Amino acid sequence: MIRFLSIILCCSLGFGLQARAGDGSVPPVDFNRDVRPIFNQHCVACHGGVKQAGGLSFVYSDSVLDLIDPGSWEDSYLLERVLLPVDDDEHMPPIEHGRALNEAEIDVLKRWIDGGGEWGKHWAFLVPELGEVPEIDSDDWSRTRTDRFVLDKMKQHGLSPQVEAAPEKWLRRASLDLIGLPPTPDQVDAFLLRVSRDGEDAYRAATEDLLASPAFGERWASVWLDVIRYADSRGLGIDGRRTIWQFRDWVIRAFNDDMPYDAFTVRQLAGDLLPDRTLDDLLATACHRTTQTNEEGGTDDETFRTEAVMDRVNTTWQAWQGLSFGCVQCHSHPYDPIEHKEYYEFLAFFNNTADSDLGNDLPTLAVPADPGQYDHAFQLDQQADALWQAEWQLARALVRDDQNWKPISDLQLSTNNNTRVVAKTVDGIEEYQTTGTVQTKTRVHINAGIDQSIDQITALRFTGFPEDQQQALVDSEWGFIVSHLTAKLVSADGTETEIQFQKVISDEPHPLLDPDESLNAKSTQGFGPYSRIHHPRSGAFLADPPVSVKAGDRLKMEIVFNDVELGAFPLIAHRGRIAVSDSAGFTEWLTAPARVAARDKIAALRNQRSKIRSINTPIFLERFSEFARPSRVFDRGNQMTKTDPVAPAIPQFLASSSAESSSSESKATLTRLDMARWLVSPENPLTARVAVNRFWAQLFGTGIVETQEDFGIAGAPPTHPELLDDLAVRFRTEMGWSVKTLLRELVLSATYRQRGQTDSQRQQIDPSGQWLSRGPRIRLPAETIRDQALFIAGLLSDKRFGPPVHPPIPEGVWNPFQGGDKWATVGKDDPDRYRRTVYTYTKRTIPYPMMASFDAPSREFCSVRRLPSNTPTQALMTLNDATFVEAAEAFAGRMIAADDALEKQLRYGFRLATCRLPEKAELDAITELYHSVLKLDAGEKPAAEQPTGEDSAEAKGDAHAAMTTVASVLLNLDEVLTK
Repeated sequence: MIRFLSIILCCSLGFGLQARAGDGSVPPVDFNRDVRPIFNQHCVACHGGVKQAGGLSFVYSDSVLDLIDPGSWEDSYLLERVLLPVDDDEHMPPIEHGRALNEAEIDVLKRWIDGGGEWGKHWAFLVPELGEVPEIDSDDWSRTRTDRFVLDKMKQHGLSPQVEAAPEKWLRRASLDLIGLPPTPDQVDAFLLRVSRDGEDAYRAATEDLLASPAFGERWASVWLDVIRYADSRGLGIDGRRTIWQFRDWVIRAFNDDMPYDAFTVRQLAGDLLPDRTLDDLLATACHRTTQTNEEGGTDDETFRTEAVMDRVNTTWQAWQGLSFGCVQCHSHPYDPIEHKEYYEFLAFFNNTADSDLGNDLPTLAVPADPGQYDHAFQLDQQADALWQAEWQLARALVRDDQNWKPISDLQLSTNNNTRVVAKTVDGIEEYQTTGTVQTKTRVHINAGIDQSIDQITALRFTGFPEDQQQALVDSEWGFIVSHLTAKLVSADGTETEIQFQKVISDEPHPLLDPDESLNAKSTQGFGPYSRIHHPRSGAFLADPPVSVKAGDRLKMEIVFNDVELGAFPLIAHRGRIAVSDSAGFTEWLTAPARVAARDKIAALRNQRSKIRSINTPIFLERFSEFARPSRVFDRGNQMTKTDPVAPAIPQFLASSSAESSSSESKATLTRLDMARWLVSPENPLTARVAVNRFWAQLFGTGIVETQEDFGIAGAPPTHPELLDDLAVRFRTEMGWSVKTLLRELVLSATYRQRGQTDSQRQQIDPSGQWLSRGPRIRLPAETIRDQALFIAGLLSDKRFGPPVHPPIPEGVWNPFQGGDKWATVGKDDPDRYRRTVYTYTKRTIPYPMMASFDAPSREFCSVRRLPSNTPTQALMTLNDATFVEAAEAFAGRMIAADDALEKQLRYGFRLATCRLPEKAELDAITELYHSVLKLDAGEKPAAEQPTGEDSAEAKGDAHAAMTTVASVLLNLDEVLTK
């Protein structure tokens, strides 16, 4: 907020300077540059998105334009109120709310109104256009289209480019940026040789090698995992383990395969809805299953499910649109034209996924451990699902036909515990209802009469209702699970005949829990709405063989509700109706050869699929459309106070004709897939800009828009707006959303190739480097600092993918709430100890110390940029952490093994760490350090224990200890920790 107000103040103070151009003419008023800052500074506090005094908002054009008469400021009510005496009660702004407008500001408003009073969209909300490439005389510096924009801006600020960095410096910088690892001495030598021979082609070839490296995906995945708040734990109180690492591997592969950013977007947000979806597409949707889950006993899963949905909405806007959408859940946006209701219209896109806030993470996808099995496994799943869909539709048609069913009557009810049930007649049909508090593991016993027209029972239908059907459409109730159901016919003489149920047909084709588990007396699962209920839900129990019914027979049933969620909520149907059928259609469906063959084929396919070793990973799946959750506005963001119903929609300030017409019917039919495709459509002004800006920031340290998380009116303006738009358009069009193509252009640019050193002129005009008058020189990310140390030491494992690993951590750090969550560090001979940091187990409540020290987020929420800090903890970490100590020891061993001569050992080590040879002063310094440590170690030993020769074990040990100190210093050089 302070930054925002300072920007506004600077703009307002600059009005007088902007009043006349260099030739003395008065330039036209630009609404965004000149007018909007006045409204934001003086008006929106009372007339904004949050507070709209008198029903007036200076955020929305239709509200403000009613106050002006375009072409005549004298006849405009807006100026009439502004020009009143300050002590007049009608003066705007009221004196108690701030100073009156100054003459320069009033002049701007007058000229704006006289010029037509046109309302301008904020720059970021306008569709970007290709920039006109600046024409620069005698430009022998630029190498790419990007450079021309940069050079033009430099010249505008009286700057010139810094000289080109040495080839080995560029190679190290590019290598660290693109793959997160430095080049080896051999790679540096080969590159220098190629530069001397091939010139520019050497840079292009080196860039291609880096982009093709499998390490590329590992480096760039970390950036996206911050944004999408990936973690290996569920967060909140218990923060138990979550098996979702296969999504992390998906992200790595996506970057390595250069998956186009539009496909990368659509697959993560709506891969489950793609018409020709693959297993990979389903796995991608785990992107939004990384939200936190509250496993604490007694919590309401609907409350935290809703919190997760809101987090998905906020993350989607932050990650892809660069806007602070979260505040709109409580009120309209303070500055950007986003209305409160529009938040919940967008939330409706995410509100009908099948997941709930439960510890089992359902729905999950069985993802093969071997990616090479993906296609085969998915084909088996698809074949089985298609066959079952056809079979289910045949059976469900019979179940839904009310002509096939007769309700039971004369209900005599009891339970096995203190849960009370009574018989009620609703709409002419008898049902049981619970009264008062229900207990866990309740069994409802029913003895009832059967309609005299029934001569056999081929199926039984159970229908469970919410206690309050109308209110459940607003606030869902806990659902129910029929864990087991038994039924017997009891004749007049007391003879009992048990009905053998063979199959349960649910009212949805692919429920989260297997309905047939209701036939298993030992199960706690089965048919039912898991875990919430909005609508009546019914399931049919099919009998084989059919049971004959005689006059006077009664039906004796037991319905078992064994499931309890979060230790406190029994999943019991509070209202239940039972009907029986004598339709031969059910018997035919169970016994007809064609039906039996189809089910046998399904069983064989599923058996074959079960033999492929797989790991269950949480994913997105849309709820069955008949049982869609209704969405409503939350009054002031309070989910306990729901108001108007809403349908999925794109906010109007960004809505395009393609988004609204992407569905053939009304706006209410817009899907999550429509929304995802809208995000990457040509009409969306933000997605490409935000993406380009994020990649730029990773290379240059700061985005063209510094506030990567906020492209809205309160965010920082772009330093190079034409360049940003040019890159955004080209990224989408000629680059085909290729991240590698974008990065290739940037790292081959003259802008990127500059030396990082500054001088007095640059320090005065461009202290933060925003005008790009020097190359990037910034501290490395946390992952790269650790990975580089292991790489230089020769310890880094090249093993890729798989479950998260547990490198060494200090004692006392690991103290999880959940006792079974162990940090199992392996020995030094196991490569898992030295895997790349992206594979380290990420626990939200106990961050990995290395990551926490170097500003990595805990990933509880979306984080689009890391704000760098400089603390003593960082130096203590790189000097004393077990990983860095082991790296220093191994690095020392590499140096000693490189040559017999100390000077060559030290030169080799210096070059390993910095990618260049040491200058004489640098070599002298590390040589002196080596000898001083060696002398110190020797001086601490009694004369009798002094080494007797250079080859003695003691001497070698002392030499290694001294070299380890040198290695530690090299790993901690500022030059090594920065690029």
